[in-house]
Amino acid sequence: MPPTQAESVIKNIIREIGQECAAHGEIVPETLVAFMVKAVVLDPSNGFNTDRTLTKSDVQKLVKLCVNRLLDSKNPSLDTIKMQVYFDMNYTSREEFLEEHHQVIESRLSSVSREITDSRACVREELESLYRKIVSYVLLRSGLGSPTDIKIVREATAALQSVFPQTELGTFLTLSKKDKERQLKELTMIVTGIRLFNRDCGKGGEGIDDLPAILQEAIPATTQHVDSQLEVVQEQAYRYTAILEKVAKNPLMSQELQPYMLREALYNVRQCEIFLQVILPIFIALSNLWTSFQDETVLISILSNLTTHLEPFLGAHDLFFPEKVMQVLLDGVTVKTDVCRIKEHIEDKVNVADFKKLEWLFPETTANFDKLLIQYRGFCAYTFATTDGLLLPGNPSIGILKYKDKYYTFNTRDAAYSFAENPENYIDIIREKAKRNAELIQLLELHQQFESLIQYSQMKEVDKRYIKPITKCETGTQTDTHLLPPTIVRSYEWNEWELRRKAIKLANLRRKVTHSVQTDHSHMRRENCSQVYPSKDVGTQSMREGSSRVPRPQIYIAGLRGGQTKTTYGVKVNLTRAVDET
Repeated sequence: MPPTQAESVIKNIIREIGQECAAHGEIVPETLVAFMVKAVVLDPSNGFNTDRTLTKSDVQKLVKLCVNRLLDSKNPSLDTIKMQVYFDMNYTSREEFLEEHHQVIESRLSSVSREITDSRACVREELESLYRKIVSYVLLRSGLGSPTDIKIVREATAALQSVFPQTELGTFLTLSKKDKERQLKELTMIVTGIRLFNRDCGKGGEGIDDLPAILQEAIPATTQHVDSQLEVVQEQAYRYTAILEKVAKNPLMSQELQPYMLREALYNVRQCEIFLQVILPIFIALSNLWTSFQDETVLISILSNLTTHLEPFLGAHDLFFPEKVMQVLLDGVTVKTDVCRIKEHIEDKVNVADFKKLEWLFPETTANFDKLLIQYRGFCAYTFATTDGLLLPGNPSIGILKYKDKYYTFNTRDAAYSFAENPENYIDIIREKAKRNAELIQLLELHQQFESLIQYSQMKEVDKRYIKPITKCETGTQTDTHLLPPTIVRSYEWNEWELRRKAIKLANLRRKVTHSVQTDHSHMRRENCSQVYPSKDVGTQSMREGSSRVPRPQIYIAGLRGGQTKTTYGVKVNLTRAVDET
């Protein structure tokens, strides 16, 4: 189904449910109807499949279930959801409260400001009328008195004339529209300051309320009212918790009682406690602010109205568990506060060495330990998953488990060890429980797991609230004396006269001669030593052995002995063989 068509179908279903409730005399806001539709579809016990298109019978079944739940006036779960929707639609941050208030003031002043900035006064009567409008604008914007009171108008006119006489109107009319608006705001602040100063001196201040005195009375009264409501709600939460613990230990009691009603009543008072704690810090901040008294007056009226309207959402569980029934159920049970439960296990800590793949955070090793966003509003995840939805406050001193960039606390060390063995299993169990009890989605802050149900007031804060832990540990560092080799040039000289002195010295050395002598008594005092390498036998060998021989010369001389004649004639005969014949 296309998104536009699906959206149209959902709007028709919401409209039909609203008409059915109106026919039974119950006017239900569309926001509450839309939340209930999604809660009914998510509940697996109702048998809706979100992956397929709803048939006509599915739509009729959905409308019937939603109407029945919305008309059930004795259901603590419905009261919790109504409380969540009401608080979400009416509560915003302090800045948004004041911004909305300022926008209302600007809208009321827009017509007066437009008459002043668009004026083209020329004659005397028109200029006087324009000046009176400026005085009225200053009074309306400051909120210090009515522009119809003659005394207040005279005082404001005198203060304005001291800084902006009527003769300056000609210059004012030549300014651009934006410059005129800016100057009007500046004149308002100046005149307001003058009137406040005169009031403090006892020379004026007609029509100015004593805002500090009003706040001094209103803040303690409202804070006391919120504290008393918070105390009552916490006491009820402690008692319901004690009864549910008793039922968990005695299974036979669950047959006589209705444990699911007890759980829904516990969820109801816990949600109211959380909303009251959200409102209470704002009153504490109000007592420290003494500047914007009018803004604080607006805030205190809005927050007081919110606190008053939270009371009707706490009535359903009193019908099921009146005081007499509570006294019987509390027989033999010790009601413990959240602080007492935390103190019981304050010394128990998780041994990090038992977990090699999980990270644990402790106050002494984490700088921003108190600012971490704990899952499930700080309640013990293991106890909630294993005891059928019992809400027990977690003890951060035992150790905060970091799992997939999320942080979990536990009420005992054993619960922490059990949850760490298989976190995904318990997370899935809690998710399934939230599907069956829609009020748990906001109570335990499960909006990321059910993104379609995230409320408007927290939609812009989801990404901002994630804080990474800043862990602390003992470390040591050492810096080398010289990280880089020294680059000092020893021959550098900055003094010009020193350079000249060295130049003259070098010039004089050119004309100097060095002589050396040696006496007979000193020439043998020097010891000399030398080193020679020992002789080495070296031989070579050729690859082929060979020899050569030269023929012996054989030369004979004949006739040396003479003959018959007196003269001897010798004959030389060479009998040496040729070389190639040898």
